[in-house]
Amino acid sequence: MIYNRFSDLIRNYHSLAPGDVFAGQVPSSHLKPVILADLAARGVRLVPPPVAQLLNGSKTAQAMVLSPWMLPNTIAVSRRKELVDALSVYHRLGIETAVTKSEGLHCGHGVRKWADPETLYSCLGLDKSAYPFVLQPYVGEFLDVRVILVEEFCEAYTRTNPANFRQNLSGGGSSTHYTLSAEQIDFCRQILHRSQMPFAHIDLMICGDNAIYLSEVRLNGGIHGAQVSRQTLDRLKQARLDSFVQQAGNRGVGE
Repeated sequence: MIYNRFSDLIRNYHSLAPGDVFAGQVPSSHLKPVILADLAARGVRLVPPPVAQLLNGSKTAQAMVLSPWMLPNTIAVSRRKELVDALSVYHRLGIETAVTKSEGLHCGHGVRKWADPETLYSCLGLDKSAYPFVLQPYVGEFLDVRVILVEEFCEAYTRTNPANFRQNLSGGGSSTHYTLSAEQIDFCRQILHRSQMPFAHIDLMICGDNAIYLSEVRLNGGIHGAQVSRQTLDRLKQARLDSFVQQAGNRGVGE
C-alpha cells in the first residue's frame, strides 16, 4: 500500500508492514527521528528516504554526514565540551574568525560572525538554548551559488549582497545566472547521492582558488533568482518522487 498523506500513515501506523510505502515527508517534531527509524526497521519504504529527511531539517546533521564536502574544520557542536574542544582546535590552527549557524533558522537569520573565539564562548558557551549549532571558519571572499538539481534538470545562480556577508537575497541581495562546470555538477551529484535525496537545493561556496564547498542542502528551498517557475519545478520533483515509488515495486495506492 502506498500512503501519500501523513494522517493516513498515522491512522494505519501499527498495521504497516514490509512493502508499504509512505511517499511524503514526516513533519518536523521531536517524534520525527523515532518514526523514521521505526518505519525503516519494520520494512516500510519511505520516499524520500529517512536519511534525506533527517538531513533536510538539520544543519548539524549535515555537518556530520556531509563534512567531506564542506569547508575544512566545519564542526557540529551539541554541548559545551564540544565547543571548548572545537575552539582549542581553531586556536591551534590559527583560525581567529569564525561563523556559527543556528539549527532551525533559515534565510541567513541564524548565521553569526565572531571575530574572537573567546567572545563566541562567552556568548554561547553557557547558553543551553544555543545548542546545537555548526561552527566553521569564516571565509571573507567567495561566490555564493544556489543550485537546483532534479535528475537531469539543473539550474544555478549567484547570490550577492554587498551590505550583508550572509549574501541572502531576502536581505536585499541580487542574483545572476551561473553556468556550472562539469566538475561542479559532479560535486553536486555526489552530495545528492550521499544524502540520498531525490532532488535538492544546494548552496555552494566557490572560493578564489576555485575550490568548491557545500554550505547547505535541502529538499526544498527558495527559487528567488531562478529562471524556472515554481509550477514547473514542483512538476519535476513530483515526477522524480513517482519514479522512486515505482522503483520500490509497490502494488497499491493509499486513499
